[in-house]
Amino acid sequence: MPVTARAAAPEPASLDLTDPQTFLDVDQRAMWRRFRTESPVHRHPGTPGFWVLSRYEDAVAVYRDNKRFTSEKGTVLTTLLQGEDSAAGKMLAVTDGARHREIRNLMLKSFSPRVLAPVVEGVHRHTRELLGAAVARDRIDYVTDVVDHIPMHTMGDLLDIPAADRPQLVEWNTRTLSRHSGEESEFESLMARNEILLYLSQLAAERRARPGDDVLSTLATATVGGEPLSDDEIILNSYSLILGGDESTRMSIIGGLIALAENPEQWRRLKSGEVTSDAATEEILRWTTPAMHFGRRALVDVELGGRTIRAGDVVTLWNASANFDEDVFTDPDTFDVGRSPNKHVVFGHGPHFCLGAFLGRVHVNAMVEALSAMVADITLLGPPRRLYSNFINGYSGLPVALRAEPARQEVR
Repeated sequence: MPVTARAAAPEPASLDLTDPQTFLDVDQRAMWRRFRTESPVHRHPGTPGFWVLSRYEDAVAVYRDNKRFTSEKGTVLTTLLQGEDSAAGKMLAVTDGARHREIRNLMLKSFSPRVLAPVVEGVHRHTRELLGAAVARDRIDYVTDVVDHIPMHTMGDLLDIPAADRPQLVEWNTRTLSRHSGEESEFESLMARNEILLYLSQLAAERRARPGDDVLSTLATATVGGEPLSDDEIILNSYSLILGGDESTRMSIIGGLIALAENPEQWRRLKSGEVTSDAATEEILRWTTPAMHFGRRALVDVELGGRTIRAGDVVTLWNASANFDEDVFTDPDTFDVGRSPNKHVVFGHGPHFCLGAFLGRVHVNAMVEALSAMVADITLLGPPRRLYSNFINGYSGLPVALRAEPARQEVR
């Protein structure tokens, strides 16, 4: 994402990727370019240390390989370095093998494009309503006034979460994956996670007693192999939908607006219809790459890029670098709304490809279409407020002015 007043990237060996401040202080594009060029399979020091994969080819290879690499020790650097994930074997993202396939197939029934058709219509309608209110004002915070109300509205509908509870869930979710600043403690992130889990536990108990048509009810009443899902499986898989469906989507929508404002020629191409909203959506997803990394743990010794990854080693796959790999993307540091092909790894790859990828694309596409139809000009009124995270790349505030497209006179 565009940044200002950052230092040039130092050599990879001197960088601490466990420190969120690194991602605020250093130009990330330049940093990852040095990793790909100088140390593409990089051993990061620490206790424990871990591997950093920055090339697209290497990241995709590990994403595909669920025989030699496991997700069950965690998929985010923080939990991987702790040595375990308490949700392992219960939440889809950190479950492998037959149980992963069974739970995934169960949840896929609720996420097919056919089943989600009414949800898609609602996303577009809700987005237009929020944007209509925004263009009527001289100044807005695009994050809190518009974007915070979109993905959680959809996740809330899918899980049948009362509308009055959704703003609190957005705040808890933001603190779970990132922080507003370095002054906030990791304890606050843990407490926010626990608040969401407690809330969902109460909802799950209600749905078991009085099920509805929502995804939470589907999980609460489902059986696999003749046995009902455990309470942990119901709660944690509902939590994973909120975790991934809200935060990542919001960051793409916010970063996409910044990119369009800072690249007026690309904004013109979108407005004129020279490029499709689908193509622009894929480029916004690539450009913003909200989840900077995912990770695995090696089950056996693996040779990669001339280095030996030992059994038990933590391996991190940096989407924030892979999506700008010069060997895959032509002129990757240029924001090009007509880019094709655009095989980014925003949603991962392989057996753990994001279950909510379709909905993520729907949300970004709805905003792209609404902006191009309803907004004439985008003016950034101040610097965006960055999140403090080594996992989520995004913003918690963005002051803007959106000038409405003039109403067209009907020709008689």
